[in-house]
Amino acid sequence: MIEINAAQREVLSVLLAEDGKQVWSGGVEGILRRWRVDDGHEVGEPIRIEAGQVIASALSPDLRWLVCGLWLPNPNALSEGKTCARVYDAQTHKQVLDIKAHMGSVFSVDISHDSTKFTTSGGDHLAFIWCMTTGQRLVGPLRHDGWVMLVRFSPTGDRIATVSKSIRIYNSGNGQQLLDIPFPVHIQESISLAWLADGRQLFAASYSEVKRFDTSSGSLLCKWSVPGGGARASVVLSRNRKFAIVTASRSLSFWDTSTDKQIGTAVDHASDVCSIALSTRDDCIAIGQKDGKLTLRSLRDILPGSYLTVNLPFMDINDAAFKSWKQGDLTRAEEFLTEEIAHPFHHGRTLAQRALVRSRLKQLDMAMDDAKKSIEAQRSVIGYIANAVTRIGNGDYESAIRVFDLAFTDGLATDNNFLLLIKAIILFECGKHHDAVSRVDDLIDIVGDKPLYITVRAQMSLLLRDMLLRQGDSERAVELLRRARDALPFQTDPNLLVISLIFGWDFDKLDLAIRLQLQECIKPIEARGDAAVQSENLEDAILQYSTALSLNPLRPAALLVKRSKVRAMVGLWENALKDADEAITADSQSPRGYERKYAALHALQRYGEAVDSFTRMHTLIEESSDQDIRQLGKKYVSPSLWETIICNAIKGVSKTSPLVLIDVKSGRLCDEQKRKDALMSEEQFKELRSSMTEELDNERIQQVVEKYFQYVTLSHVWQGKEPSFQDVTQAQSVWDLDSSSLNEKLRNFCEVVRTEGYRWAWTDTCCIDKTISTVLNQSLKMMYKWYEASAATFVLLVDVESSAALADVGSTSALRDLADSKWMTRAWTAQELLAAKVIRFYDRNWKPYLGDSRLNHKESPEIMQELADAIGVSRQTIIAFNPDDLTVREKLRLASTRNATVEEDVAYSLIGVFKSDIKPYYGEGDAALGQLLEEIVARSGEVTVLAWTGKSSPYNSCLPATLEVYSRPPGASPATNDAEMDMRVAALRNSLSQTDSSLIYDRVTRLPPARFANRRLHLPCVIFAVKKLGVQSFGDGLEYRYRARVSGIGDVEFQTLDLLSSTEPRKLIFVHPWIRDLYDPIDGFSRGSTLDDDAEHESDSETEFESAPSSPSDAVSAATMDGYTHALRLVARLQHPFHALLLQKQSNGEFKRVAAEHDIVVPGIDCRINFTKNIHTEVVEIL
Repeated sequence: MIEINAAQREVLSVLLAEDGKQVWSGGVEGILRRWRVDDGHEVGEPIRIEAGQVIASALSPDLRWLVCGLWLPNPNALSEGKTCARVYDAQTHKQVLDIKAHMGSVFSVDISHDSTKFTTSGGDHLAFIWCMTTGQRLVGPLRHDGWVMLVRFSPTGDRIATVSKSIRIYNSGNGQQLLDIPFPVHIQESISLAWLADGRQLFAASYSEVKRFDTSSGSLLCKWSVPGGGARASVVLSRNRKFAIVTASRSLSFWDTSTDKQIGTAVDHASDVCSIALSTRDDCIAIGQKDGKLTLRSLRDILPGSYLTVNLPFMDINDAAFKSWKQGDLTRAEEFLTEEIAHPFHHGRTLAQRALVRSRLKQLDMAMDDAKKSIEAQRSVIGYIANAVTRIGNGDYESAIRVFDLAFTDGLATDNNFLLLIKAIILFECGKHHDAVSRVDDLIDIVGDKPLYITVRAQMSLLLRDMLLRQGDSERAVELLRRARDALPFQTDPNLLVISLIFGWDFDKLDLAIRLQLQECIKPIEARGDAAVQSENLEDAILQYSTALSLNPLRPAALLVKRSKVRAMVGLWENALKDADEAITADSQSPRGYERKYAALHALQRYGEAVDSFTRMHTLIEESSDQDIRQLGKKYVSPSLWETIICNAIKGVSKTSPLVLIDVKSGRLCDEQKRKDALMSEEQFKELRSSMTEELDNERIQQVVEKYFQYVTLSHVWQGKEPSFQDVTQAQSVWDLDSSSLNEKLRNFCEVVRTEGYRWAWTDTCCIDKTISTVLNQSLKMMYKWYEASAATFVLLVDVESSAALADVGSTSALRDLADSKWMTRAWTAQELLAAKVIRFYDRNWKPYLGDSRLNHKESPEIMQELADAIGVSRQTIIAFNPDDLTVREKLRLASTRNATVEEDVAYSLIGVFKSDIKPYYGEGDAALGQLLEEIVARSGEVTVLAWTGKSSPYNSCLPATLEVYSRPPGASPATNDAEMDMRVAALRNSLSQTDSSLIYDRVTRLPPARFANRRLHLPCVIFAVKKLGVQSFGDGLEYRYRARVSGIGDVEFQTLDLLSSTEPRKLIFVHPWIRDLYDPIDGFSRGSTLDDDAEHESDSETEFESAPSSPSDAVSAATMDGYTHALRLVARLQHPFHALLLQKQSNGEFKRVAAEHDIVVPGIDCRINFTKNIHTEVVEIL
């Protein structure tokens, strides 16, 4: 039982829909509500009727229309022109008709069985019949002597019955009164009418009794006293005519219509019953109560099963008989039907049903007897069907068909299409299979693909298949099976149930039966497809696989993979992809579907999806324990190996790439990971990945990675507050930076880079997060390599106008514009020029310098010559610069002409040129340059760094304060010709023994290389002590001019800004640090391992400073020269004039260099001295 609070004071009207799924309720509020029967929930919005209370309602059998009768506030006052009844669309709740013919309330409404007409009656003593669709009055007014309390159509709709002061029956076609039955009714009483299904009897309920009348004569047939009493009474008849339901006050009683006796005990409710409705299947009642409750009850919980009927097309079957019949217990069904035959209302049709059961039991004579008696008792469709089926059982096919056709006569059939379908089945049972199937196909063409007809067609195909297989026609059998399968899935339909009962066709397992039969046909067809592939008949292979798949195999994945592969072989890639997708859907854990999907997607150039499919395939292979699947994995390169190789390639490129680059497409700053992600998302990368699943091409991978990550660097002069890393990060893109000249400069650079076909750009303004010291230091150390590794360097000359800009004033740019540009004076731009393999110069308007459209201006002889002349190196050095191509001194000379805004940048800008390892640290000031020069000496023993004049650095007195001192070349030593060298060696041979000369030679050659430690220079040199010092005069400015008496040399004059004490001359020494110049060129340079290493870094032509060219005698082979001569030649070179360093001893025993504004040239050792006594060598520690 379901109880619904209908939200109404009194439920005066209830309606159950024909399908039994919904119930309507109406009451005094003028509101109609719709509810679901299964759970009692309201459906949709209610219908609100403002004109009055809903006291009567009717729902058309086709569920399209809803008619409401209204109670007007003052029923005694005539109110013509006011709405008294309305018609609504039952689905949309939209009002379609408004009836105003009554002059008062409408007490009752009803709708004909065919839903084409409706009738109304009311307090104005009138009744009418109306057209449902137009509202046209068809019959009426039918006048009465008082209020017309009730009106009801007969079951066939040819008559109506009304209740006023009597019961009248009218012809509904012309309004003629046919009968007037006395039936006194009090005005306060509630009355009810119910036609028997055949229209021969009429039940009327009033007060506390129910009367049954014969509708042909009006005679009273019987009378029931209803328990409960009270004024409210109504009667409802079941459609199977076995029982009636009577309400009186709060009581519900049930009556057997054949015995006129009450069934069981009455059912009481808490409130008066105002309205009642019975479902079309006679198994559920809806009860409207005075307290606003709507109650739904199942009669299966109240009545014995023998009173309940299963209503099927052409058949109303006893519930118990139906259950047995449906379950195949035909003997038990026959027994129930035999009991049912005793019921007078069911005698004819029940005989027909028993005939059908007996026919299936092969009791053909008894079945034929029942069939004939059924027609004699009452002509019916089921009677003629039973006659035909029984005759088929006897083999009398022609007679069966003739008898069946009688079912179409006399209007017995209400569904001719269904009857035609049954005739097709009868023809099929008669062996006329082709005719039967054709008729069903024709019906399908007429009614469409309705499940009923399609399912019958499928059953016929299945039955025919068995016959064809027995006859050896397998292809035709498969075709019929496929058609049967396509007709499914099976859907429950009452008509199918009727067919199943009549003919014994089992539809419940039809789907499974067809599919099992189809599975048996698949393997042979698949084998034919495999054979076609082997014979390279690919079109036939596709056809065979398609045929097998059309049979819906239980496991279609393998077939789909095969067809996908063959379709790929003939270039049908879209179809191959579709097959692969379906294979994956069928078996998502098999890698073979993904293998085919990868192949199709790759061929369709959908590389990203192809890679995803390949990755999924490989994952499934690795997870599988199947050896065949594992073997498949050996064919392919694992994604992990690919990932390793591509990551290594990216890392290799990233080692020489900046930490952050600008993506000129998006304008965003991208670190290494973001650039990697960008590469992974590129179609070219996906194509690369997708094309190397079976074999890796490392060379191609490297080429693609290198090409993709090519970047362009910007070389320029900072002009103020250039856009920073934080600025671009905040704006999220260089394209979204605020409008300013410097932001525009950055955007123009990116635009030029993009126009030239590059993806990545780098500039020292925004690509370095200078707030992070580690990032800044790493960037400073790597900058040379970044420019060197760049695809190109674009140089912006902001102070060079383009030719077009100057044309108006009659001038054009010239070659010297670049040489004279401020860009040529900046410290950082020197390494940017030299490091770049490809360079292009642009004027301030981003036009190529001099209009030279070459991709690489290092290929321009004019521009390169201009640069070579400006910086004093060869064109070739600029074009293909290598840090080893220039001597230390040449590099320092290049740097000496440049300047930097920040002091430390003078040194940091040379890190790459000198391959330095110094650690940048802004804030160290002049120590930066000191560290650089220290490292140059420490790494190579190189002492040309010490050949300068000017001010000393606070870092170390032997190092200069600035690089400008290197702009002047060191002084050249006097040249020695062959004759002079031979003469000196001859003289020395007379004065210097071999022992002494070897001693001197060993002293010099065993000196270690120069080195630094704790800012102290450990300098190997030949030392000459100062014996006496005197001031000669003051030189230019504040310089002092001194003369020193030097041991082994004699007098030496020099100038310095330092005031030296003449009383402590012995604190001063002159040193000869240029040890390399003392060797013969043929000797090589073998003073320790460090200098050997240096020979690898510096060119063979490099010398300590610009000394005089060696004499031809220097070229004499060492093999032809004895050790004595070697030693003498070294001593002879000490006699040459040389540039000396002046050192002053400090209190701690260490030395400091005395800076001189001019070179100190020492005349060489005196040939008259005691050489062994006056030639000393030592490693001097200099602060």
